[in-house]
Amino acid sequence: MSTAKDLFVIAMDQDPDHPVGQGDLSLALAGAELIDLLGAEVALLEGDRIVPGAQTEPHDPLLVEAAATLTRQVPYERVEDWLWRRGRDLSATYQAALEEAGQLTRGRRGLLPFGNDRLESADTPVRRRAHGRWEEGEPVLAALGSAVGIGSAEDDAGADAGDRIEPGLPDEAVTTVLAVVDDAVMELAAVQQRRSVEHAAFANVWRVP
Repeated sequence: MSTAKDLFVIAMDQDPDHPVGQGDLSLALAGAELIDLLGAEVALLEGDRIVPGAQTEPHDPLLVEAAATLTRQVPYERVEDWLWRRGRDLSATYQAALEEAGQLTRGRRGLLPFGNDRLESADTPVRRRAHGRWEEGEPVLAALGSAVGIGSAEDDAGADAGDRIEPGLPDEAVTTVLAVVDDAVMELAAVQQRRSVEHAAFANVWRVP
């Protein structure tokens, strides 16, 4: 099991009234993958650039896929660029993988927060492990969850990117990735807000008598 899959399960189990945005989640999933690759020493960070590390292959198929996409030539890829490239539609990729593995089931609790299917996480060791990490407040998972808006309103209110990084993180490289994830999510929100304003302004043009 990977941090990204744990994050996906936690995001999917959120109240449908407080959905996790698909774009936000995709960026955070890419960050979670990178953190796991760093932990396995498949990748290293030199400043804000991702340098390929050991040639060992992760056990998780999606992490294998992620490792295979690492840029292996100088100049190496920046963390921010990795998030936007790897994160494209990544939440849909994880949904499909977990559904195929039987980790998602048709349920009655409501809609998947970022999709149209009536799916819920199955009561499996995978789900229990994810919720165990979440309930224990595991720092990496907690920080990724906070980045996509999972957590109490009191925790997030008024906090900037640095304030939302959890204490007790493994090392500076992980802290760097989490900070970039937080910035990317906020950048996406700004883009979406700008587009919403532009669309509203365009619609108003047609309403003028």
